[in-house]
Amino acid sequence: MRELTMTEIGVVSGGTETCSATDAVNTYSGVADVAGIGRDIINAYEGLVEAASHIIERVATSLD
Repeated sequence: MRELTMTEIGVVSGGTETCSATDAVNTYSGVADVAGIGRDIINAYEGLVEAASHIIERVATSLD
């Protein structure tokens, strides 16, 4: 296996020759706002749980 060139390191690290946590172009699959996506996923999950709970409650009350 060969070593990467500086250009290849730049491509792998997000477009620059350095890779740091504070680098503005250092993203996760092109997404810079990872915390925002995390909140969106949590909100979607909580919405699904609430919908399922509502459906279960409606079915339970209809069987009485």
